[in-house]
Amino acid sequence: MLKRTLASAIGLTLSFCTLLTQAADTLRVSAIPDEAPTELLRKFKPLGAYLEQRTGMKVEFVPVSDYPAVVEALATDRIDMAWLGGFTFVQARLKTGNAIPLVQREQDAQFTSKFITADPAVKSLADLKGKTFAFGSVSSTSGSLMPRYFMLKDGIKPETYFSHVGYSGAHDATVAWVQAGKVDAGVLNASVWEKLVAAGKVDTTKVKVFATTPAYFDYNWTVRGTLDPALAAKIKAAFLALDPAKPADKEILDLQAASRFIETKPENYKGIEEAARAAELLK
Repeated sequence: MLKRTLASAIGLTLSFCTLLTQAADTLRVSAIPDEAPTELLRKFKPLGAYLEQRTGMKVEFVPVSDYPAVVEALATDRIDMAWLGGFTFVQARLKTGNAIPLVQREQDAQFTSKFITADPAVKSLADLKGKTFAFGSVSSTSGSLMPRYFMLKDGIKPETYFSHVGYSGAHDATVAWVQAGKVDAGVLNASVWEKLVAAGKVDTTKVKVFATTPAYFDYNWTVRGTLDPALAAKIKAAFLALDPAKPADKEILDLQAASRFIETKPENYKGIEEAARAAELLK
């Protein structure tokens, strides 16, 4: 009986150690759900395979249900790295105190949002007073925070200016809402808009861009602050090494809507934090 008990205990210990080893050998990656889950996974697959080659680790994509879930997963070490918007990075940094932004796409230093409509009479935000409007996710930098911030600076408070304000949950969903006439207008990030237009997923004879925001910092790849610094450095080097002149690298960059990746730092997102506080989205 004692032998069986000892054997069971040893077996459980070995199983637990195996799980720990497997976890240590796996890089767990997630992303804010700003597009459909199938699209996020399609975009990630070649990048995940590339990171496996560069780190020697298994790379696992961990989908999440909403924006706050990514922040929580980073804060509790359930994931090691995440693709974040500027606002979600600020939230993660404030919550953890040590989340580290590694790289951003070149265009993320000069990012914009596009205001769209299917109403031919709408030429500017002034034409939308009393009409319906859609943001993306409430936690989206480009689909909510920064457009709201710039509207507030122009004296437009969405909840009183529009007859109804909705949140589609994702950039592609905002386009679908506008195209279907569910709302009179909406706003989304420029990169997704351009991708949807290039893929023929927007009827541009109906839906048009009528305004563009000023530029701001946005997306980045962030790692948890407790990640091994040597591994973080290896991941950063892998992103910086992506070369658009190489076909395999170009495929990865194209899926990430990136010309190349560049280094970034927490200070780049101070403006986002200030905008969030001004819009009363941070306390």
